Amino acid sequence: MVVTVGVEEEYLLLDADSGFPVSRWEEVRAAAARQPALTGGEVERELLQAQVEIATPVCGSLDEIGGHLRRLRGALRIAAAETGCRIAACGAAPFLGPVPVTDKPRYRTMLDDAARLVDEQMINGMHVHVAVPDRRGAIAALNRVRPWLPVLVATAANSPYWDGAGTGFASWRTVVFGRWPVSGPPPAFDGPQDYDRRTAELLRTGVIRDRAQIYWQARPSERYPTLEIRALDVQLLPEDAVTLAGIVRALVTTALNEAESGGTAPPAPAELLTAANWRAARHGLNGDLVDPVAGGLRPAAEVVASLMEHIEPALKRTDDLDRVSDGVDRFLRDGTGEQRQRRAVEAGGTEALLDLLGAGGGGLALPPGAGAGAESGLG
Repeated sequence: MVVTVGVEEEYLLLDADSGFPVSRWEEVRAAAARQPALTGGEVERELLQAQVEIATPVCGSLDEIGGHLRRLRGALRIAAAETGCRIAACGAAPFLGPVPVTDKPRYRTMLDDAARLVDEQMINGMHVHVAVPDRRGAIAALNRVRPWLPVLVATAANSPYWDGAGTGFASWRTVVFGRWPVSGPPPAFDGPQDYDRRTAELLRTGVIRDRAQIYWQARPSERYPTLEIRALDVQLLPEDAVTLAGIVRALVTTALNEAESGGTAPPAPAELLTAANWRAARHGLNGDLVDPVAGGLRPAAEVVASLMEHIEPALKRTDDLDRVSDGVDRFLRDGTGEQRQRRAVEAGGTEALLDLLGAGGGGLALPPGAGAGAESGLG
């Protein structure tokens, strides 16, 4: 049976000249509505008016995912260009400026509750929904996926710059998102009743107002029969996203198969998982990662190889092994989004970075002198 998957991606809206965020969601939405390649519900607003989100239909293959992402990014790129801006596929805003919250009651309430956090939520993720048979299966898979989440963070890292300067982190998005009260790696649960009881207790504290504010890096969806993996920065290129979607689907299906066969979930103490997650966000694939199987530090490439070995049977069943392996080899050889961003800045400064960030949407040529208004430490 084919396990279906869907992908959501968030992008920034940047001024075509300066590269600073611009509050043009309404204009971009109107332009997107005129694009014949887009249908209703595929382009949605986000927390801040300089962001936009797309969602693929439910897909049965990686080819489908790739086709939809290219279609959606390309059409949205055209819509953004009509309003004088570009979409940027990066995990964090390279430059910051005042951006109002989207006019939605829930978002206004969040602004009242955590004003500075909302103001600085200029981060963009890639969420992968993988079909699960039921709620019990979702929790069983979550428990077995947990140890591998830091490896996903490192492989998907695409946010080294923030507010005009380097952060020293491969995934600054992971750090910013981790400031919310219920975020980061999820705890383990005894089953769906335990999950419901403990999340209800969180709601009773009043610290979060609804289940949508459960921002763990993996969680059962409240809307769909899926497990949602939220640990990934949005990717520079559609094919990078396809590689990660293939990894995530294989990781979840491997977890479901292990649970069905009666295998126990691997131990992953919360404090060690939190530390591994921080290290992954800090270094990406540039150094050592915490080995989720043996513990301790190992070179990142070896830990990624362990992940691929872990999910290889699932990738073979869907005929995705060669494609995903090639994508992983490309990350290791040519660099993750974070590494490619750094190289762009070293080679051509701000202008080269903005070119790179726009290329994933089909490319949007900069006018002469673009980026000149972005005085920064990016080179």
